[in-house]
Formats: sequence, structure tokens, C-alpha cells
Amino acid sequence: MKSNWRSYIDLTKPRVMVLVVLSGITALFLEGTAVSHPLDALLITLGIYLAGGSANALNQYFEREIDARMSRTRNRRPLPLGNIEPPNALSFAIIIGLASIALFGLGYNSLSALLALGTIIFYGFFYTLWLKPNTDQNIVIGGAAGAMAPLIAWAAASGSLAIAPAILFLIVFIWTPPHFWALALYFKDDYRKVGLPMLPIARGEKSTLNQIFFYTIALFAVSLALLAVSAGPIYAIAAILLGGIFVKKAYSAKSKKSRELQWALFGYSIVYLFGLFFAMIIDSFI
Repeated sequence: MKSNWRSYIDLTKPRVMVLVVLSGITALFLEGTAVSHPLDALLITLGIYLAGGSANALNQYFEREIDARMSRTRNRRPLPLGNIEPPNALSFAIIIGLASIALFGLGYNSLSALLALGTIIFYGFFYTLWLKPNTDQNIVIGGAAGAMAPLIAWAAASGSLAIAPAILFLIVFIWTPPHFWALALYFKDDYRKVGLPMLPIARGEKSTLNQIFFYTIALFAVSLALLAVSAGPIYAIAAILLGGIFVKKAYSAKSKKSRELQWALFGYSIVYLFGLFFAMIIDSFI
């Protein structure tokens, strides 16, 4: 039973959801609900996890045959391993997705419910079934789904949207391509095997590294835009230091074309986003 529950949790991609949830929690600290109404913050965070988990479970359901052929996924994901039957995975995805929409719609407001619904449909269906297999810009456009948590959180807490969560959205949105393309470079043989037109396959390593460098510079600039809205000195220092290191690592990967540097860039991209969000949270108390 424990193993079975673990398999269902794995359908939600919990490691991916840690960053998604953190971005939503950060928005709640900036907005104030995380401190003034912690129970609401907890419920909103749960709703975000259910919405993202539903989208991820749909993604795994539709890509189960592709995942079974890729070395990165075939021994890690529950459907290729045979731990869950496909109809059960689909039912699970639908149930937790409906639970998220109901939580936001009945407990908070229609805006947050619509944003959650849009996230599930966009990633679970549009990205998975159309974008990913048909365009090398799949992760650029599809990254919008993974960046929605701050907007959903802010909408649920306040009933409206604002510039601060929009900047958080942009930070995650622009962060996603260099993060994922670094991973795609490392596992490009996997993507070539299954015929997915990821950028390293469609445009080559040089073009991908150039794009990573461009997006990293854009990310650095967008991260500084938060200083004009609702960030303080801790965030300013973190954004400059962490962003500068990110740009330097992207340039090194671009110049030296080393698999080790590409993998290190992928790992640092996670550290970067964690550091940036924690700096925002700390600043919200100052």
C-alpha cells in the first residue's frame, strides 16, 4: 500500500512541484497572506500542488510510451515501471485537478479557479500533446504553465492580480528555458531516440547554448525589475550575486561546450531559483 501511494505521489512529479509551490508561497509572503492568514496560505498552497500535480500526471499519462523508451525516465516513473495502470493514472489526474478547481472556486474566487483550470489544460493537454512533439520552442511556450503559481496564489488571496506576481511569473517563465535546455543538452540522445524536437536536436548544441546565454541575461534583467515593486536589500544582493554567477556559468558552458559544465549549469539553475525566492521571503519580513 505504501509503495502504491508513493507511485501516485510520483505521478505529480514532487521534485518539480517543490519549486512550483515555493514560487506560490513566495507570492503569498509578498502579498501578506502567508503571515496574516497562515491557514489560507496552507490551503492555497495545497490547491497549487493539486493543480500542478494534475497537469504533471496528465503529462505522464500521455507520454507513458515515450517515458518507457528514455533512459532518464523508464526506471523512475510509475507508468513505465508498471506500478500504476494507465486508466488509474488518468482518473487520479482528473480527480486531483477537479479538487484543486473546487478548492479555489468554492473557497476563494473564480479568478484563481480559472487560472488553475487553465494551467491544467495548457500543460496537461496543449503542451504535452501539441507543443512538445511539434516545435523546438515547446519549453519556451510551455514554461508558462510552470510559472503560474504566483498568479494563482495572489489571485486566491486577494481576488485580483498585480505587478509583483506578474514579475514572479516572468522570472520563472524566463528561467525555464535555460534550466530545461541545460538538461536537454545532457540527455539529447534520449530525445533524439524518441523523436522529440527539443532545441538541442532541432537547432544543435551551439544554437542551444547561445539561447541559454541570452535567456540567462534576460532573466538577470527581469529579476532586478522586482526591486522597483516590492523587494528590499536582501533580495537586491541575492539577485545581483546569484544572477551574476548564473550568467557566468551560462557563458562558460557556451564557450567550453563541456557536458560537465552543462550539467553543472542545470544544477545551479535550481540553486538560483531557490536562493532568489528565499531572499524575497526574508525581505518580506524587513
